Amino acid sequence: MRKMKKTLSMTAVLVAAAMLAAGCGSQPAADTGSSADAEAETSGAVDLNSKSLDDIIADAKEEGRVESVGMPDSWANWGLMWEAMNETYGIEHADADMSSAEELQMFATEGENGTKDIGDVGQAFGAQAVDEDLVQGYKTSYWDSVPDWAKGEDGKWMMAYTGATTFLVNTDLIDEEAPTSWQDIREGSYKVSIGDINGGNAQAAIVASAYAFGGADSDITDFDAALDAAFEFWTEMAEAGRINTVDITQQGFETGEVPVGVVWSFTAIPYKDAITEYNFEANIPTDGSILSGYASVINKYAPHPNAAALTREYIFSDEGQNLLAAAGAIPTRTDVEISEEIQENTFHTEDYADAIPMTDTDAYTAVCEQIVERWTAEILPLLVS
Repeated sequence: MRKMKKTLSMTAVLVAAAMLAAGCGSQPAADTGSSADAEAETSGAVDLNSKSLDDIIADAKEEGRVESVGMPDSWANWGLMWEAMNETYGIEHADADMSSAEELQMFATEGENGTKDIGDVGQAFGAQAVDEDLVQGYKTSYWDSVPDWAKGEDGKWMMAYTGATTFLVNTDLIDEEAPTSWQDIREGSYKVSIGDINGGNAQAAIVASAYAFGGADSDITDFDAALDAAFEFWTEMAEAGRINTVDITQQGFETGEVPVGVVWSFTAIPYKDAITEYNFEANIPTDGSILSGYASVINKYAPHPNAAALTREYIFSDEGQNLLAAAGAIPTRTDVEISEEIQENTFHTEDYADAIPMTDTDAYTAVCEQIVERWTAEILPLLVS
């Protein structure tokens, strides 16, 4: 399940929404002239890329609603985005929280009788959604400022944000300085949790440590030596009893059972802000951090396709990208400026300047599969002995 909460003032939301409404220009487009309902009935999927932004806004207002999956209020500041969409365009919203796999399964199961409009899926699931013909494209007016690795053909998936590998440290429960590098962890006495190895967070932590100990210039398509170095480190940690098997949930940090956890940046900041029982420090490791993120996907048979397109438009706007950054996410747009106030409360851009984006999704997925196999064979026996 998705969890975490981050709040900004409602004034900031309304200002952001007003700026979006005033600043949206029109994309070059053919004149469509037909209503959203007529388009959906004749084509199954609306040709959103052929429409001007003005027409999308008008049709989205007519639809009046957007149904999302995996985009609950408490995740990545979505709640503030939904509020801004409602204040600016009068669009109501509801979400059904579920995993990436469950989102695509719902799209597939419902087919032409789709009840959901837009979802937020892990990086590897964007290509799967296209392969299974579950989604339709919308490129947004910010298409050219999104790196090629973060978007699919015709906008059938677009990654609005990534997370950076981050150490979340309970400074009340450790006797040392909070670690700022993997080398600090190796040389210290910290007991570290990364979560279930079958989950994306734990796998990403291993990849990040491989870059730290196997070379930051390692090519993930030829990663065997880097993984060997990482597993040497994790074997040392296991033999020293320094791998914490408590899961990296907010509850684990709240109870003090996880003094040091390796999480995504967009998990670290909401946890840090929400937990009042202890003091926390969130550090992106200087010697090994990766960027991996989530992609928005628009259901091929979305009942409110224009509202879904407008939602994506907002996510990629300056205001939307800043809202994501306020939750500790790393915006993917290359030309967006993150406000100094947000950087002061989360991370400065230089903190993740050396983090390595996982631009080759297939290679990253293959490495993660190796990690699960090796962890099961090499590390788990040390944890139960």
